[in-house]
Amino acid sequence: MVRLRPDTTLRDAPCGSPVPTLTVADIGERALIARIKARVSMPSWVVIGPGDDAAVIQPERGTYDVVTTDALVEGVHFDRRFVPADAIGHRALAVNLSDLAAMGALPRAALLSLSLPSSLDVADFEHLVDGVLAVAASHGVTLIGGNITRTPGPLTVDITAIGTVRPRRVLTRSGARPGDWVYVTGSLGGAAIGLQRLQAGAQAGVDPCVVRYLRPEPRVRAGMLLGRNRAASSCMDVSDGLADCVRQVAEASGVGITLEAASIPISAEVREAQTRRERDPLEPALSGGDDYELFFTVRPAHRGRLRMVCQHVGDLPITRIGVVTKGRELLVRDDSGTTRPLPAGYEHFTST
Repeated sequence: MVRLRPDTTLRDAPCGSPVPTLTVADIGERALIARIKARVSMPSWVVIGPGDDAAVIQPERGTYDVVTTDALVEGVHFDRRFVPADAIGHRALAVNLSDLAAMGALPRAALLSLSLPSSLDVADFEHLVDGVLAVAASHGVTLIGGNITRTPGPLTVDITAIGTVRPRRVLTRSGARPGDWVYVTGSLGGAAIGLQRLQAGAQAGVDPCVVRYLRPEPRVRAGMLLGRNRAASSCMDVSDGLADCVRQVAEASGVGITLEAASIPISAEVREAQTRRERDPLEPALSGGDDYELFFTVRPAHRGRLRMVCQHVGDLPITRIGVVTKGRELLVRDDSGTTRPLPAGYEHFTST
């Protein structure tokens, strides 16, 4: 497809004047694509990689392909005033790998589509690609193609990720049954606190909550092990808060779920931050987002399978936080045994 663009010729700056910042409009689409192609190599199963109208890959024998896509839009999913460009790239791929993890899939390939404002610095473009490729390298993902286009705004990073999973090892949201136990990996609420701190002027440094927001770690190994050992009866990644996960899994499975408030894993940093604000420590875990942990259910008879998973996920905590119930109620139970309705989670177009 031919795309019209204005003249992007760089003129020499007068002697002694500041050198103008190089923008993506100055070097053009082909040069941007060439910069990405120069940094990726193709494994043998990539028959045709970047540079043609489409990529061609050889299927892995005896597996299903698992395909997911997610777009990060400036002003909705990130703010360039406090999110570094490499963190934008990191998040863009990580959120897709988190979806593959929730299906029990091994990540394999990715397609990167960028809608770039003409004024975007080439340095920021390079750092964004740095973030994508760093996550790809750490999870064995090959960037096999994509697209770059100009936009009047906002900056949008759209990734399609492809994974593989063997039959009978696919995890879904619809398998929970009454009596199943409810679990979550890691801890919850840290990313929401990190975002609040960035919005308040915190720097992108070593604050663990800020790091959780800027550079989430998809639980790929945990998801693969849950599928490989057929330990989980249902699974979903925690992208829009724990309450959203509970609602989606319960609806897909036709069940109710009761969470034990005291069991929900919340870090000391989150508790301290909420105590200072005189707010419920559970709030960012239930209604926040961007944690990208795994929420899953397990049949009591399959506790042995879960133990095998726990033995192979390293130091990643896995915590039992509730039970699946026969009714359709979604509840949170406190230490005294009193239950209250599950609060609403995040939902696009209805939440502010």
